[in-house]
Order: sequence, then C-alpha cells, then structure tokens
Amino acid sequence: MNGDRRASVGFTFAGRAVEARAGDTVAMALWRLGERTLRHSSRDGAPRAVFCNMGVCYECLCRVDGAVVRACTTLVQDGMRVEPGGRP
Repeated sequence: MNGDRRASVGFTFAGRAVEARAGDTVAMALWRLGERTLRHSSRDGAPRAVFCNMGVCYECLCRVDGAVVRACTTLVQDGMRVEPGGRP
C-alpha cells in the first residue's frame, strides 16, 4: 500500500476474507479493494456506493456484525463481518 506502515486489519466482506489498514473506514477499505457496490436500491435494485463520504446520505449503508451502519463513518476493526445491504 505504497509505504503505508499502518497495521493490517483483517475482516470479511460478503463472506470473503480481506485486509485493510488500521484507521480506514469500511467504505475506503472496500474502495481500495475495488468494491464499489455496497447495497442495492430497495426501489429499483440499482447498485449504490459511496456518495458523500461524510455521513450525510445513506448510499453506503451496509451491515457490520449484523447492524446497519454507514460505511463511510465506521472504522474497520479486526474480525468484523461486513455484508452488503441495508435500508435507510
């Protein structure tokens, strides 16, 4: 990760083991891994991803250890289980 010396943090996304850097939000950890779709619209099924990246909207909702959270304001933690989905 280009000289980034922060500790690695392991978590799962959609059942797949992935790694991030300590201090990353879930949204940015997934973005770095190439994951863009965090949920699908309940209205029309369109893919949804990070939009505001500051916790104002609900586009990046996902489930972290069973709770619906905004991925852009949730720090990644070792062992967390992240699943796509969630409704505002």
